[in-house]
Amino acid sequence: MISTDLAETIPELLLELDKLKETERQTYISGGVRRENSAEHSWQLALMGWKIAEAAQLELNHEKLLKLALVHDLGEIDGGDTFLYADHRDDAPNQELACIERLSDEHPVLARLPEDWKEQEYGESPEARYLKVIDRLLPFLHNITSQGKTWRKLGIRKQQVMDKHAFIADEFPQLHAWMMQLLDSAEQNGWLQAD
Repeated sequence: MISTDLAETIPELLLELDKLKETERQTYISGGVRRENSAEHSWQLALMGWKIAEAAQLELNHEKLLKLALVHDLGEIDGGDTFLYADHRDDAPNQELACIERLSDEHPVLARLPEDWKEQEYGESPEARYLKVIDRLLPFLHNITSQGKTWRKLGIRKQQVMDKHAFIADEFPQLHAWMMQLLDSAEQNGWLQAD
């Protein structure tokens, strides 16, 4: 049974978390119709991370994986999304952590939120490492399906994409090789600036 105190704070919490829908990302959804928001990205990250892990029979804790995916972008409620290729990414984790700590302080039901957020951001668990791969895969695929709309709009070079996705070769070599083939095709089609 839910206590009266908790019941009274739930609407406030739901509205606070709803702000993640207002955080617009640089990535265009499939087909390039509009840019996605961070809530959509977090949902897709959780769903695809879980289902790909299940289909590939990866030995991961699915409950932990889902938790990490769902808290992944909550820190963007205060600071917004930091684009993967931005020059000023270094302080983004600190800004996001400050938001996570604020949420935790203001909403007791989120007391464990900082621990979960730090695990997905800094952790070396198999779930955290795997989630970083899926987090990079999703916007990559959005760029492929939108004919590089974000890449073209912001003048992203092929080497930038290669650098940001290089770690995937260590985690999932076959996936990385497939992504590099798509990247070569994107360059040939003029969706990325050549280096």
